[in-house]
Amino acid sequence: MSRGGRHAYAALSIFAAGALVLSGCSKGGSNASDNDKKDQQNAKRQQASIKFGDAKDSTGPATAVPGAKTGGTLEVLQRDSYAHLDPAQIYVSDEGSLATLIHRGLTGYKATSNDGSKHEVVGDLATDSGTTTDGGKTWKYTLKDGIKFSDGTPITSADFRQTFERLFAPFINQGPTYLQQWLADTNGADYRKLLPDGPYKGKHLPDSVLETPDSKTVIFHFKTAHPDLPYALAMAGYAVVSKKGDTKEKYDKAPVTSGPYKIQSFKSGKSMVLVKNTNWDAKTDPIRNQYVDQMNFSFNVQYEDSTKALLADSGADQTGISFNNSVDAGNISAVLGGDAAVKARTVAGYQPYVGQVNINQSHAALKDKTVREAIAYALPITPMIRAFGGSSAAEVAGGFISPTVSGYDASFDPWGKKKNPGGDAAKAKALLKKAGKVGMKLTYGYINTPEGQQYSAAIAAALDKAGFNVQRQDIPAETFYDQIGKVDNNYDIYHSAWGADWPSASTVIPPLFDGRVIADGSPNYSHVNDPKVNADIDAANAITDPVKSAAAWEKIDQYLAKDVINAVPTIDYKQVQIAGSKVGGLVYDDVIGGIDPRRLYIK
Repeated sequence: MSRGGRHAYAALSIFAAGALVLSGCSKGGSNASDNDKKDQQNAKRQQASIKFGDAKDSTGPATAVPGAKTGGTLEVLQRDSYAHLDPAQIYVSDEGSLATLIHRGLTGYKATSNDGSKHEVVGDLATDSGTTTDGGKTWKYTLKDGIKFSDGTPITSADFRQTFERLFAPFINQGPTYLQQWLADTNGADYRKLLPDGPYKGKHLPDSVLETPDSKTVIFHFKTAHPDLPYALAMAGYAVVSKKGDTKEKYDKAPVTSGPYKIQSFKSGKSMVLVKNTNWDAKTDPIRNQYVDQMNFSFNVQYEDSTKALLADSGADQTGISFNNSVDAGNISAVLGGDAAVKARTVAGYQPYVGQVNINQSHAALKDKTVREAIAYALPITPMIRAFGGSSAAEVAGGFISPTVSGYDASFDPWGKKKNPGGDAAKAKALLKKAGKVGMKLTYGYINTPEGQQYSAAIAAALDKAGFNVQRQDIPAETFYDQIGKVDNNYDIYHSAWGADWPSASTVIPPLFDGRVIADGSPNYSHVNDPKVNADIDAANAITDPVKSAAAWEKIDQYLAKDVINAVPTIDYKQVQIAGSKVGGLVYDDVIGGIDPRRLYIK
């Protein structure tokens, strides 16, 4: 689900939560057994697969939210501005939340319960979630009648051809790559060879790969079966782009929208205003509602500030919310343990995100496995959990697979972090001495937020104690993932987070650790290229039995964490959010991994 964030099911993926320090237990924060029990149930539920809906399921309008009213202005308080608005460049949670309001694709996730816990994949701009007659090698989609862009232009198959062909162009380097790889029948970055310049120099994908026989039909032809295509197409990264309005790189700041809202103004780093898209037809949309007249976004609002404003609940903040800011660590106990009125306007849940400290494998000094082991033992997890708000906001991770994804092994703990989240400086120093590297310099690139400043200082101090010489360098939150996504970056270690794009570790291990996808913008942030991992990924991808598949992915996960040590798992994320008292329709959506913006209204 994020350059400054974490990926989630529909590529909605990511920004770390919390601030300040809580006094706490060995977990690194306050203990809340009732909430923990609910979190575990929530995580278990998210491991289940989500069914594909038929034409009836895909018919609009979306189910009405009980008690909802039309009108009013919603104030949206966000820490981070949006680096990308072009759907093909969206692969992070905050941009993904926004995408639910402004972009639409062939498929999408429809909530089938009023509490955000149940979903199905349905046809969004398509009449259903897709039909295949050969096990997933060929998929056919038919577009709905009456679908238009915000400028009034009808959406046709030509727009989808443009949408998918431009994914191969060099300037598209931040979004998901599943579809591109499937169309090119490759696991690595070589997919670009299929159409190196996208559609911009007159070349197109052949009908044997992507077929658009008429204005309403889109057909995908794969050489191998891809039964997960409806999940992939539900990602924001594959939402429709206007062929007529495609301005290439400039589209990233001023896209033509297709959802219930359009962008009236956007001042990067300062503000955004969304207003109703009058060319959106509710009858075509089974997923979204359009209650609020206008949404005013303010950026650079830190978690502590948004929490205090929404807790105070006065003036414009009564109609305020944040799509992605969490309740900060200093106020989380007061919010969760507060009076019933406060609790009624909070939501909480387990997220599919796992954090990791990447050890940059493109730097020669870090190719020494003993040095990497020393880093793994030395890293403390307690400061991160405290910075994010204690056990209500995070817990120690053993591997890279989240508790919400099948294949998760709760007992896996290769570096003893679950028993000793403070790290083992003595063991780390002994390893560093063995490697002859005591005093070795480490450049630590950290996200420049109050939370990042706090936990990075504690991590640097722990590494210094273990015998490293740590130099911290701050990276702006808005461009954090763009910076660490560069293969030739100057940082030795840096923290990132990732969530499954659908409930399978096949959307975790390959994008993060397949050495054949290393490129600028790739989420292989540690730049690891291990032949055994690459081969095991190919073998796991070929397994069709879900139980055997989950076991194979977990085996790779444990090999990476324990033996390759290109990254060190840190925390599994949870989320607590609050809204003003006049905001209605508030639920925590499992797929989004936070508040569902599509159902909000002003009371």
